[in-house]
Amino acid sequence: MSKRVSRSSRTMANLAGIVVFLLCVFPVYWMVNTSLLTRREIRSPDPTWTPLGGTLDNYRRVFEGGQFLDALRTSLMVTLATVVVALAFAFLAAVAVARFRFRGRRSFVVALLLIQMIPVEGLFISQYKMLESMQLLNTVLGLTIVYVASVLPFTVWTLRGFVAGVPYELEEAAMMDGCSRFQAFFKVTFPLLAPGLVATGVFGFIQAWNEFTLAVVVMTSDQKKTLPVWLSTFTDVNRGTDWGAVMAGSTLIAIPVVVFFLIVQGRMVSGLTAGAVKG
Repeated sequence: MSKRVSRSSRTMANLAGIVVFLLCVFPVYWMVNTSLLTRREIRSPDPTWTPLGGTLDNYRRVFEGGQFLDALRTSLMVTLATVVVALAFAFLAAVAVARFRFRGRRSFVVALLLIQMIPVEGLFISQYKMLESMQLLNTVLGLTIVYVASVLPFTVWTLRGFVAGVPYELEEAAMMDGCSRFQAFFKVTFPLLAPGLVATGVFGFIQAWNEFTLAVVVMTSDQKKTLPVWLSTFTDVNRGTDWGAVMAGSTLIAIPVVVFFLIVQGRMVSGLTAGAVKG
């Protein structure tokens, strides 16, 4: 009887997982499908479920004028710079908070959470004035500074958990074998933090890659738009929204994120230190 119950519960869990998977995949499928349809098929009240006999005109309109390549270049530079700088600062802060005891440590951690609660829109004026005074508007450096400031609190908080999860006894054992504290950390602890660095890097990459509101404020030049801001140019008050081009552009924007995730997903494995220290 218990075997039947466990088998039926497993079957129900598998069915529920399939349903959730289909619900998550369907928007992506519909985006790609719409990007291959003609304008008449898109505007038709009867949905077209398969792009049989589709067209690539939507993708041709995306590449017209060369603005897509300019936006792609800007987004890549800003996103990669944001990930590298944010991980560097967050790693140092996370190690300090997790490994050392100093006055104000708890206040610092609480401040990180409070900063996350501040609405992004509430900082627009101050951020714009700051970048304008430093002549950093419409520059990759200016937008990177703003992105790093927005990504850093959550990145520090996440990495802090990974650093705290690595047993300090591993470093002590390495120091007993003749390593200095610096050598013990970077030879023993640092390799075990790779999953944490990758996970937070993925978060920072996705957040910087898809961010729209800050880029609208900082990048006002047509040649300096990021991909999400460039995508909004297909919406016109008089002509309406070119949904075919929007879906084609969205498909192209999603490709770098998928490629980045496929490259680093092998490192996103938790529990590398399980059983490293026996009680």
